[in-house]
Amino acid sequence: MNSIVWPEGYVPGYTENFVSNEIIVLGLEAADVWPLLEQPGMWPTYYGNSANVRFHDQGGPLLRNGDRFYFETFGFPVEAQCVEYDAPAAGQPGRIAWHGWAGEPGTADRLDVHHAWIVEDLEGGRVRILTQETQKGEPAEALRVAKPNPMINGHQDWLDGLVAAAWAAKSRG
Repeated sequence: MNSIVWPEGYVPGYTENFVSNEIIVLGLEAADVWPLLEQPGMWPTYYGNSANVRFHDQGGPLLRNGDRFYFETFGFPVEAQCVEYDAPAAGQPGRIAWHGWAGEPGTADRLDVHHAWIVEDLEGGRVRILTQETQKGEPAEALRVAKPNPMINGHQDWLDGLVAAAWAAKSRG
C-alpha cells in the first residue's frame, strides 16, 4: 500500500499534532470515490464539518494542483492551497494534499496544516482511502490533547460520509 508524501516541515512526529484515518471498503473503486473528494464544493453534502467552500482566482469546481480555496472546518476559517493532485489511474493511487492555514503568522492563534489523501484500488475489488494531517501551532497542541480527539473523530466522519456518498452515487448509476 502507498504512503503519504510529506513536505519538509510537516513530517509526522515533528509537528504539534498528527492524525491518521483509513478505511478499506469492498465493492467500491477509486473511480467511485475520487469525484467526491476532488470537488470541495461537494464536501458539505457528505461531511457536516465542512462549510462555505469557495475557490479563489476563478479556480474550481474541481481541485487542481496550485488552486487556492477557502473552507470552514473545526471552527477554523481555513485558507488553503492544493499542493499535490494526481488522479487515480491503472496501478497508481490518487493523491490530493493541501496546505491550510488560519490566523495571522506569528500569533498564538496561527494554525498551519498539511492534509493529504490517498485513494487506491486494492486487489479483490477493494478501495483504500487514507487521510492524514499534520498540524503546527498552539491550536494544534490544544487539538492534540482534547478528549475525545476531535481530529480523529472528525476525519473518521469525513471518511464514513465519503464512503456513504460513493455508495449512493454508485447505486444511482
